[in-house]
Amino acid sequence: MALLTLGLNHQTAPLALREQIAFMPEQIGSVIGELRERLGARSRGGLTEAAVLSTCNRTEIVCAVDDPAVAGPALTDFIVARRPSNAGELRRSSYLLATTPAVRHAFRVASGLDSMVLGEAQILGQMKQAERLARAAGGLGVMLNHLFQRTFSVATEVRSSTAIGAQSVSMAAAAVRMAERIFGRLDDRHVLFVGAGEMIELTATHFAARNPKSVAVANRTITRAEALASRLHGTSMSLADLPDAIPQYDIVVSCTASMLPIIGLGMIERAVRARRRRPIFIVDLAVPRDVEPEVARLDDVYVVTVDDLGRIVRTGEQARQAAVAQAEAIIESRVRDFETWFASRASVPLIRDLRARADLLRARELERARRALARGESPEAVLEQLANGLANKFVHAPLAALHDAASGPDGERAHVTRAVDRFYRGGTD
Repeated sequence: MALLTLGLNHQTAPLALREQIAFMPEQIGSVIGELRERLGARSRGGLTEAAVLSTCNRTEIVCAVDDPAVAGPALTDFIVARRPSNAGELRRSSYLLATTPAVRHAFRVASGLDSMVLGEAQILGQMKQAERLARAAGGLGVMLNHLFQRTFSVATEVRSSTAIGAQSVSMAAAAVRMAERIFGRLDDRHVLFVGAGEMIELTATHFAARNPKSVAVANRTITRAEALASRLHGTSMSLADLPDAIPQYDIVVSCTASMLPIIGLGMIERAVRARRRRPIFIVDLAVPRDVEPEVARLDDVYVVTVDDLGRIVRTGEQARQAAVAQAEAIIESRVRDFETWFASRASVPLIRDLRARADLLRARELERARRALARGESPEAVLEQLANGLANKFVHAPLAALHDAASGPDGERAHVTRAVDRFYRGGTD
C-alpha cells in the first residue's frame, strides 16, 4: 500500500489551465466514486481510498493504492481525459508524488508554505472540507484518515510555533489596495459582491473597513445574499439582476461556483456605455473564472484575477523566510513520524497471519486433546501431550531460522540469534 498525490497548482500551471480541471464541491463525491471504480482493480493500480482538493490555486487527487507505478499513469490519464485537447500541457504541468514526498507535500500545503500567499490560513479550512467530502463519499480508509489527521495537527503546530502567518498580505487586502490605487479613497465608491461564499465574505470584510458609499450582494440563492448583505449593511439581489444593476457599481468582486463565466463581454460593454466611461474595477477570484477574459481588453475596465493578486502578495515574503525554515524543520520531523507509522503498517498483514496460524495450531492441539480424553486417557497425560505439542510447534519456526542462519554470514547469524533471544527472553541489544 502506498500514498499517491497527483496535482497541479499555481506554480506549475496558469489560471487558464487550472480552471479547466477544477472540481466543484458537489462534483467531488461522484469523482471519488469514479476513481474507485476505474482504478480499483489491481491491474489499474488497486486504488482503495481517494480524496480531492480543488481550490483557486490547485487541484489535487490524494489516494491510497496498491501499485503506485501502475496507478500513477492511470491517475494522469483520468485528469487528461477531462480536457484531451490540452493533454500535453496537462501532463507537463502536473506532479506525481508517492508516499513520503506526498506526505511532505500535504504538510506543507496545510501549513501555508505552498500557497500563493505565504502562510495564509484559508487553505487549512479547504483541506478540512476536502476531508469531509471524501469521508461522506466513502473515500477515506485507515491511510487517508491518518494522513489528514496528522496534516491538520502539523498545520496547527506550525502556525502556533512559528511566525509564518505574521504580517501576511491576503488576496482580499491586495484587492483593496489595487482599488485604492485606481480610485483613491473608497468612501465615495459603490461596491458589488457576486457570490456569498467564504472568499467573498473575507473580501467583503476588507472592503467594508474602507466604508464604501454603498454595498450590494448578488447570489444565486437570494437568502444567502440577504444574510451577507445584512451583515454589511447593504442590499441584496439575484444573479438575474446583474445586467441591469452592474453599471451602478465602481467595484465588482466575483467568486461563485459557476462552471461558466457569469460576467460577459456584452454585459460590461453596456455597463461602460451607461457609466459614460467612468472606470470600473473587477476582481475575479473564481476558478473557473467568473469573468470572460475578453472583458480585460475593454478601455476603462480593470480586471484582476487570482494570479494577478498572487504576484502582488508575494512581495515582502523575504521577511518571513526565517519562519519558513523553522516550519520546514517541524514538517520534516513530523514526516519522519509518519514514516514510522507507515512502516509499522507493513507488519500488520504478517502479524495477522501469525495470529491466524497460532489459532489454527491451538485449535488442532485442543481437538487432539479432547479426542484423547473421550477415549478415556489420563487427564494428566493428555495435558502433558497438549503442552508438548504446543511447545514443539511454538519453537519450530525460530529453531528452523537459527539452523538456516548457522550456515550463513556472521552478521546474519548474529542478527537472527539476537531476534530469537529478544522474542523468548525479552532481551535487547
